Amino acid sequence: QVQLAESGGGLVQAGGSLRLSCAASGSIFSIQAMGWYRQAAGKQRELVALITRGGSTDYADSVKGRFTISRDFVKNTVYLQMASLKPEDTAVYYCYANLQSTYWGQGTQVTVSS
Repeated sequence: QVQLAESGGGLVQAGGSLRLSCAASGSIFSIQAMGWYRQAAGKQRELVALITRGGSTDYADSVKGRFTISRDFVKNTVYLQMASLKPEDTAVYYCYANLQSTYWGQGTQVTVSS
């Protein structure tokens, strides 16, 4: 099993930046990929970014060029650096980890004001 602890959400003005962190503990050596989903009010959860065990990354078209996912092996932490934030980025952001099952963090609210 894996436990995920997120941090870094908050309120920011449009055009601003935030960095989300997701610290993993437990069976971290079995993790195949980690990333972030988000869910805005009244909408389905959508994939924002992921990073695989081999270091490959992928992003939703809506965040390409603005968001960057990275990882720190020593701290067992994945980061989502978000820049040029837009009001439409407002959502609850969930960290996840893929092993044989998928594990989720508790979610962190990101609110972008116009």
